[in-house]
This record gives sequence, structure tokens and C-alpha cells, in this order.
Amino acid sequence: MSLVPLPGLPDLIEEISQSHNLPHIAVKEALREALLKGYERFRRSQVINQPPFSEEYFQNFEVELDLDEEGFRILSTKRIVEAVTNTDHDISLEEVKEVADEAQLGDEVVLDVTPSQKDFGRMAAIQTKQVFQQKLRDQQRKLIQEEFQELEGTVLQAKVLRFERKSVVMSVSSSFGQPEVEAELPLKEQLPNDNYRANATFKVYLKKVKEGFNRGPQLLVSRASAGLVVYLFANEVPEIEEEVVRIVAISREANPPVRHLGPRTKIAVDTLEKDVDPVGACIGARGARIQAVVNELRGEKIDVIRWSPDPATYIANSLSPAKVDQVILMNADERQSLVLVGDNQLSLAIGKDGQNVRLAARLTGWKIDIKETNNYRREQEELSQKGDLTSDEEE
Repeated sequence: MSLVPLPGLPDLIEEISQSHNLPHIAVKEALREALLKGYERFRRSQVINQPPFSEEYFQNFEVELDLDEEGFRILSTKRIVEAVTNTDHDISLEEVKEVADEAQLGDEVVLDVTPSQKDFGRMAAIQTKQVFQQKLRDQQRKLIQEEFQELEGTVLQAKVLRFERKSVVMSVSSSFGQPEVEAELPLKEQLPNDNYRANATFKVYLKKVKEGFNRGPQLLVSRASAGLVVYLFANEVPEIEEEVVRIVAISREANPPVRHLGPRTKIAVDTLEKDVDPVGACIGARGARIQAVVNELRGEKIDVIRWSPDPATYIANSLSPAKVDQVILMNADERQSLVLVGDNQLSLAIGKDGQNVRLAARLTGWKIDIKETNNYRREQEELSQKGDLTSDEEE
């Protein structure tokens, strides 16, 4: 079989594997693809006064690396036909019968079509080198994608590199290729209280690994995701890590619709252990645990409340720090509730621009209407009196 020599091929693969921190199989795959592109360039250069080859034309060609003899071959898979219309894709049954009597029409054979080193040409060699560098980068990106896809939904340490439009480009460490991998923190995933100066470090939630071989950042990270809060609490509260305390629900407004409102989170926790206070476990002695989370989130307000299987109790708890007089479940099917609070608790229950009740509704999954207790009871008395008068008139 023909062979285009590549002196020192095993050493070359080993050196590239070490310098790019890639496995041998990835380097070989990149080299095979690059050599095939070089062969395509060689073949295209031979086409004169003929239609150019299509993109799919060379799909039946492949490169075989020979590490023992230090070189490569070009192989072509051809179909056995009666009448040959394309010598790159077809071979006649008569020609195959000369070496293989058992061959039949429709079978496929693999043939060596390696050009001589001289024919391969200087331009094809240059093309191979350029493509090889690109394929190595593609292999690195592919391995990075696979590595970080397993880390989606986790929290990473990231460092600010630069700013592009309204996004912050950050770096996280990778075990493949370059020591740092770029990640994008879009404006909507940023926190208003963060100071994204160069080289500053932040904990970020890995939201998504982008598909394809994009030249830009491949990772999409977030500081506004609820998952970041869950991670921080799990990191600070051993009872959560040990599954003694569980986080049942969380609602977060990291970027409020009104500028003067600050970020705020409500988190519902529960436990099956009678001797454990889940809210107290999350807050910690003198508030040390929750303060560590608040500090990481640059002063974000966080309400930790006790989850309850009873919707009325759960809704009342969710409106913390407001004290609730009564919760009336108006329509369980449509999950509508009415909450009664004292006059001095009304603004606290609703919150600035409705933030507190909005977060409580998201946390519980119930629509929450809040009214002042005395006013509501007065309205009910008036309605009751009107009903009595109507009954008397009808009699």
C-alpha cells in the first residue's frame, strides 16, 4: 500500500498531546481531519474546466495513520457497480472479480488512493497545517464542553477578565487545553450591587454550556439565578448538605422591575426531624450562616420561612416579616387566597412596590390578595346587613 511519510509521527502526537493537554485519540482525530482537508485541496487543485466538487463529495474518503511506518494513507470506500459513472465512488464488478471472486454488485470495497508525496503538493501541505491547528482548537472546545456539561447547575469560582457591550466576560478553570475558559455573564444575570472590576472574583451559577464551536465564551453563567442561593445555603448549612433540612421552594427577584428596590429572596425550608429548627439552622448562631450568604450576594435581603403542608399556614409564613391575622382560601382550585393583616402590618405585608407579596405568591404558588382586617370585617358586616334588609323586603 502507498504511504505519504510523516517522519517522527509518534513523537509529534505525543508532543502535541502534552502541549495542548489533549488525549492521544483527540490529536489523532484532529490530524486525520486535517490531512483529509489537505487531500481535498490537492484534488480540487486538479479540477480544470469542470464543475467544482460538492461539499459532500469526499464523504467516502478517510485517512489512516500508520504510527509504525510513520506516515498516512488515503482510503476510499467504493460501491461495486456494472457501469462506473464516478471513479471516486464506484468500481466495476469486473475489476473487483480479478482479486475477489465472491464480490457482488452493491457490495462496498475500501481502496488505497494515496497520492505520492510529490503530487500531494505544497499548497495541500499548507492547508493541512492550517486546518490541523483549527481542529486542535475544536477538539479542545469539544472536551471543554463535555467537561462543563457535567457541571451545569453547579456553582463555579470565576474571575472578571473584560467587558463586552453590557456583558461581563469571566474566566473559570478547566482541566483541558488552556488553564482558563471564558464564560459570559449577561446583563440580566448580573446583580445590581456587584462591582465587576477587572480581576475581581465571584461565585457564579453555571446556567448553560453553549453548543457548537463558537469563538466567543462557551459558558453562560449567572449571579441572578435562584440556584446560586440554594448552593450558598447548602455550603453554609451542614444540615442541608446532610439532608436533615431541605429547601422546598425558592423565589428570587435579583433584578427588581423598579430601580430603587433591592434584590430579595424568599426561601422555604422544612425538616422531618422533630428536634431540628430548619429556619434556625439556616440563620445560624447570631445570624452567622445567613450573613455569610448575604455577604456573598452583596447585601441582598433574604427571608427564610418554614414550609407547611397546610396552604393557609404556608401563605402566612411566606409573608414574613409581616404578621398575619388570618388566611382565607377563597378558591382552592384556582389557588386564590385572601390574607388579613393589622393596619400596622399592611405596608409590610405588601412590601415596597408589592415586592414582598409578589415573592410570596411565587414561593407558594397561590394568588394572594391582602386586606386590612378591620376594614374587611366592616365590609362583611355591611354586606350582611344589606342581605338582611333584602330578605325583610322580600318577606
